[in-house]
Amino acid sequence: MTTSAQKMDHDPTLIELCAALGPEMAQDLLLTGPEIDAYCRDWHGDVQTGAIAVLRPRDREQVAACLRAAASLGLGVVPQGGRTGLALGAVPDAPARQLVLSLERMNRIRRIDADDFTAEVEAGAVLQSIKDQLADAGLFFPLALGAQGSCQLGGNLSTNAGGVNVLRYGMTRDLVLGLEVVLPDGQILDLLSRLRKDNRGIDLKQLFIGAEGTLGVITAATLKLSPLPEQNVTALVALDRLEDAITLFRHARRQCCDLLSAFEFMPPLAFTLAREAMPDLATAMDETAPAYVLMELSGSGLVDVATLMERFIELAFVEGLVRDGVVAQSQAQAKTLWSVREGMNDGQAKRGRHLRTDLSVPLSAMADFVAEAEAAVTAALPGAVCVSYGHVGDGNVHLNVLPAVGRDAEEQIGQAKKVIHDVLYRFGGSISAEHGIGRLKREDFEKELSQPKRAILENIKRAIDPGLVMNPNCQISFTDQPAS
Repeated sequence: MTTSAQKMDHDPTLIELCAALGPEMAQDLLLTGPEIDAYCRDWHGDVQTGAIAVLRPRDREQVAACLRAAASLGLGVVPQGGRTGLALGAVPDAPARQLVLSLERMNRIRRIDADDFTAEVEAGAVLQSIKDQLADAGLFFPLALGAQGSCQLGGNLSTNAGGVNVLRYGMTRDLVLGLEVVLPDGQILDLLSRLRKDNRGIDLKQLFIGAEGTLGVITAATLKLSPLPEQNVTALVALDRLEDAITLFRHARRQCCDLLSAFEFMPPLAFTLAREAMPDLATAMDETAPAYVLMELSGSGLVDVATLMERFIELAFVEGLVRDGVVAQSQAQAKTLWSVREGMNDGQAKRGRHLRTDLSVPLSAMADFVAEAEAAVTAALPGAVCVSYGHVGDGNVHLNVLPAVGRDAEEQIGQAKKVIHDVLYRFGGSISAEHGIGRLKREDFEKELSQPKRAILENIKRAIDPGLVMNPNCQISFTDQPAS
């Protein structure tokens, strides 16, 4: 155990926790003191909180012991993965009565079955590591995120992560065949099936995917895999307007079929922001167009993906949908093109506090929504800068707002969020497309909940976690919290 003797000698809660765990397990699992600061901070560094301690179990039995100890003491447990979440779902908010449970030590790939196209993976495994190990076996796990070098599978599952490949492969819940979950009372729920068809009643695993740790701790999953694509071709094209991106996507879905794996839209400001993070970035194309699309085709075997991309782009030029474009001739060039999309996020961060949104609208309404929402923000907040980008194929828009210089940033962020949500609800949209609810969006989520939906969610929570131990204050607030 890493802690200060003085803190241990004088903190009655820690003394009780060590007694409940047993001295040997406490010595191995517990972190306290300054070392837990990194576990109590959000990805962007905007929020720093605290916790009684951090628990780092090595297997599911130790997870069960941790949950039983927490329940016996009436302490809340905040499950945590790679700490890359954007909705404060894994950041504790009651330092005197919450524990952080990190899955980082549970990071093994337990089994790979090439014939079944499945892998059984522990929740603490880093997404990039999973993808790399599977690639060595000729297999592909298609979940692809900007934070994949840090995020962990458990967090991806708990938030039902999206990413750039959703239009072809679906959200995280579409990539899971089975789960292993430790329930709040320490019982282990083994749902680690490898079956693709299993229609025996309610699919219980789906309760835990997207629940952000409010119902239990996911410790492992059986993942649905695909053959590793042997060909990946990326293109960046410039358009005269965002509406053309929707038309281009419709054509791509028909003409490129299921080989279309990514289709992202960006504003011209993306280049400026990306260069603020990566000054040497070069793209060799017109950077003044009103809108841009970054698209990718991928496939294996007898399909000629490169020729298909070239023919599609040529046809788009002929039809007047594209005014400029570049097709990557190597993986290095493809990486450079993707750097624009990924680097613009770092560029926004360098400009300081700003509004980050994760919205979804019907695909057919995406262009109209962006135009109306940006106009509403500009009218309400002169000088603020809108940065709209996202995943065309699934209607996911990240409409971020950089506050005007010289005025209170937090006040502008709050006002911009209200303005955007007002427009969003008129379009029948969602405040969370892929990031989850967490604590950051809880109040907005609760405002839009119908009474029947809230009652169902509360009843599920109380049936599985009657002591309200799991991730308190995440997604939905409860008046009767567990005693401290």
